[in-house]
Amino acid sequence: MIQIAVMPDLIRHPLALHILVMPNQPCVYILASGRHGTLYVGVTGHLIERIHQHRTTMMDGFTARHSVHRLVWFEYQADFPTAIALEKKLKKWRRDWKVSLIEKDNPFWEDRAIILGLPPLGSS
Repeated sequence: MIQIAVMPDLIRHPLALHILVMPNQPCVYILASGRHGTLYVGVTGHLIERIHQHRTTMMDGFTARHSVHRLVWFEYQADFPTAIALEKKLKKWRRDWKVSLIEKDNPFWEDRAIILGLPPLGSS
């Protein structure tokens, strides 16, 4: 018997009204080293600050070691328990499901941090 895994359909639109986001707004995000590159799933209450930390490699860790700096997907959540649950769920997902999630709204793996007002990668 062949089992086919189907990507869960649980994600809403990631670019929903980031301008109205309050400080300490829970957000789940995916970073990539490049198109179809290494992926990192995280959760934070301060998305812009956290992306800046990843990009400037202020802290040693996975994203610094693997040059994972491009914000390719994010979604704000109502509260931290929901955000943490979604982060854990995404971390358990198969890679092809994560790629499908990213490419649903970002087929060319563009850096979404620019939408948030951060400079493009490679800029100072």
